[in-house]
Amino acid sequence: MDSKTPMLEVLRRIILEVNGARNLDAALSTMVRRIRKAMRTDVCSFYLFDPDLDQLMLMETIGLRTQAVGHVALPVGEGLVGLVAQREEPINLENAQSHPRFRYFEATGEERYSSFLGVPIIHQRRMLGVLVVQQSDKRRYDESDEAFLVTMAAQLAGVLAHALATGNLTRPTLPGGQATFTGVAASPGMAIGEAVVIAPPADLDSVPDLIPTDEDYEVARLKEAIGRVRDEIRSAGERLANRISAQELALFDVYQQMLGEAALSQEVVKRIREGQWAPGALADVVRRHVQYLERVDDNYLRERAADIRDLGRRVLAHLQEEASSRPSVYPESTILVGDEISVATLGEVPRERLAGLVSVRGSSTSHVAIVARAMGIPTVLGMVDLPLPRLNGSRVVLDGHRGRLFVRPGEELESHYQSLIDEERALAEVLEHEQDLPSRTPDGHDMPLMVNTGLAVEAVASLKSRIGGVGLYRTEVPFMITERFPGEQEQTRLYREQLEGFAPLPVVMRTLDIGGDKDLPYFPIEEANPFLGWRGIRVTLDHPEVLMVQLRAMLRASQGLDNLQVLWPMVTNVDEVDDALRLLDRAIRELGEDGIEVSRPRVGVMLEVPATLYQLEALSQRVDFFSVGSNDLTQYLLAVDRNNPRVSELYDACHPAVLSAMARLAREARALGVPTSVCGELAGDPAGALLLMGMGFDALSMNAPSLPKVRAAIRRVSQAAARELVEQTLKLDSPAAVGRHLKARMGEWQLRHLMPPKDD
Repeated sequence: MDSKTPMLEVLRRIILEVNGARNLDAALSTMVRRIRKAMRTDVCSFYLFDPDLDQLMLMETIGLRTQAVGHVALPVGEGLVGLVAQREEPINLENAQSHPRFRYFEATGEERYSSFLGVPIIHQRRMLGVLVVQQSDKRRYDESDEAFLVTMAAQLAGVLAHALATGNLTRPTLPGGQATFTGVAASPGMAIGEAVVIAPPADLDSVPDLIPTDEDYEVARLKEAIGRVRDEIRSAGERLANRISAQELALFDVYQQMLGEAALSQEVVKRIREGQWAPGALADVVRRHVQYLERVDDNYLRERAADIRDLGRRVLAHLQEEASSRPSVYPESTILVGDEISVATLGEVPRERLAGLVSVRGSSTSHVAIVARAMGIPTVLGMVDLPLPRLNGSRVVLDGHRGRLFVRPGEELESHYQSLIDEERALAEVLEHEQDLPSRTPDGHDMPLMVNTGLAVEAVASLKSRIGGVGLYRTEVPFMITERFPGEQEQTRLYREQLEGFAPLPVVMRTLDIGGDKDLPYFPIEEANPFLGWRGIRVTLDHPEVLMVQLRAMLRASQGLDNLQVLWPMVTNVDEVDDALRLLDRAIRELGEDGIEVSRPRVGVMLEVPATLYQLEALSQRVDFFSVGSNDLTQYLLAVDRNNPRVSELYDACHPAVLSAMARLAREARALGVPTSVCGELAGDPAGALLLMGMGFDALSMNAPSLPKVRAAIRRVSQAAARELVEQTLKLDSPAAVGRHLKARMGEWQLRHLMPPKDD
């Protein structure tokens, strides 16, 4: 390492250059050249790992012969580079040729290099490649050299994962450019179709790359857009001339200069001539300027970065006016892809053409995920490695069970998924014939099935004859689709529709549950750790004015129906329950004073914070029923954010600790005489539902699309067999062992087809 410049400073410079590179080839080329210079070594090379052939291919080098790039390949375990990949750890040698694993490739010309330092490039436990430096002198690379190269490899891992996901880097063995990337499975199901990328208006980071068909036309429309922005800024300056100081007014002149022919405009035109359409060229140039300005030491210039970004957005908005990012006609099987998809966007696509959803942001509990599950649309969210450029119009396969998207799938993969989709469709038709039959086991045990909802009542009214009621009505959904807190009359109307639609069946209405990853646009909650922060009842008790309006609306809506049940979310201690009950009694009293007589509804507590598992007796003296939110309970017991793709594989409701806690909870609730239901995703999984029935829970509540498979499982497995299943499962000590056991038992009962397809 160059001793004069601190390692962190060198790293920072290289990373900024690599991230600012126009494409992956440029990024790799920059990386190897900068590393060679920083480490004062003769050679720096990058080898890409191909998992299909289990081999490494030389993809970029400075120091070895360039004609070897794309031609030299070696199996994992062969040669020193193959050994680094096999061991997944650095190898540092003073005399590489004396090592028994050394292998000489004539094409590379590396016989003259003695020293060797190789480090693996790993992204989320997945081997991506090997980074190597070599020197002709016998030199032992020191600890700081090794630390530097390991850090560079870690940085390169993210860049590579991103490139592989988008198809910007296609492995030699995948000529069609098939690419796979993973997110959070938010709504089950599978779909094959065409990707339609929805770019948010005037968002410079979401402009797709497109090759222009007519460069002159692109230049002309760029100049027109810049002209319009100049006019806007001139007008704004004139309007404000008498109201702001001369210094502030000077900023408008700065904007005009930036928009001048000699500045931004010329650079963007040059980029168009290099083969980029106007919006993409503008985004490239603005990004480069912003990156440069944000790095300089001068405060005044750093502030100009924001000005450049603002100008870029203004020009982009005019460019996008002409070519809206929304297609006028959606393909027959549309897979909607976006940075963040809203429910409003969802509503723009005709339902019969919408086959699936994919989003860079969002989580399995976000509003769009809730709506997608209720509509039965396969959805994968939180695809952090998914860049939107170049996906538009691509053939894709979406797997909502595993949380995967395959771009430009091979014939074999597409055929495999088509057969899985056909099987699911055939199964749904078979199960439809028994949906009006009781949810009763062969040995006569009735297991009430309820539905989770939050949408308009029409969507689930047809289920009335097939369910025991609404186990969870998410009242936050109406709050999410308005631009302000809905008033008491508005809420009363919505709740009345639900209560009337399902009467006389019970409807469990959960009070407003926001926070965590469920934000209201007009009531944002920004916290470093939202899942352990201001959530659920913590928010509404701090804002009694919001909770009181909601409780009064629920009570008014229940008049003459008496099927309302109220549920408190995110309870941690009994004081919260006492405070909430006092507000409920106050709401009843206030309505009475207004001449509206209502009876006190049954009240329950959501068991989703592990602390409540140790306070069941105290809680049972205050409420009428318990509802277990198995999703959050699992998340908190395992300390895993289920919406974080990096750790989502660790989230498993069938973890032995979670199942043990659930079994104990069911046993204690039964001893206390408190009816207890489960309303998390575990209840909607056929094998999970059998476990919960065997544990002794009184009811299961799930999304409507899950009802047929769960009913089929319950009608074919006796309660005695379900109890035996619980007994056997609780003896197992790992989630993988539990998964294998459940699969085996479902196979014995000929119910394997009811389980979602998962990797074996």
